[in-house]
Amino acid sequence: MMIAPKLDIHPDTLSKWTRLHERANAPAVNDLPDREKIRRLERENRELRQANEILRKASAYFAEGELDRRFRP
Repeated sequence: MMIAPKLDIHPDTLSKWTRLHERANAPAVNDLPDREKIRRLERENRELRQANEILRKASAYFAEGELDRRFRP
């Protein structure tokens, strides 16, 4: 069931609040055992690399479109 409409809020707002709550209640990296810290940091690193790759591809795509637009008669 969708909870957001029952609370009369937008689903994105509820999603944002949930993420903020999860982030605020996540254990601090210093409180975790070394193995878990490494796993968490590796996952974060992987996510950041994926985000960078997406941004790199999007940048190349839009730059190519801009070049095409400039050189068309």
